[in-house]
Amino acid sequence: MRDLFYGIQDLFLNYILFPFDFLRFLEADNWWLSNFMTWISIAVFICAFTYWMLQLKKFDDNSEEDKSISAHSFL
Repeated sequence: MRDLFYGIQDLFLNYILFPFDFLRFLEADNWWLSNFMTWISIAVFICAFTYWMLQLKKFDDNSEEDKSISAHSFL
């Protein structure tokens, strides 16, 4: 059982998370390169947020939604 947990630790530390270790050591040399994952995440979030807002606007422009006060039974 102990070998299973050491195997999982070895998998994550030596293979899956290795690129992040490399970025951590790179920070002393170049801040911009070491934070490229952050920049990519921000870019993906901005794209997803823009897409979501455009979809909401498209559905709002169709006027399909019942916006009256009694539209929902709990009101």
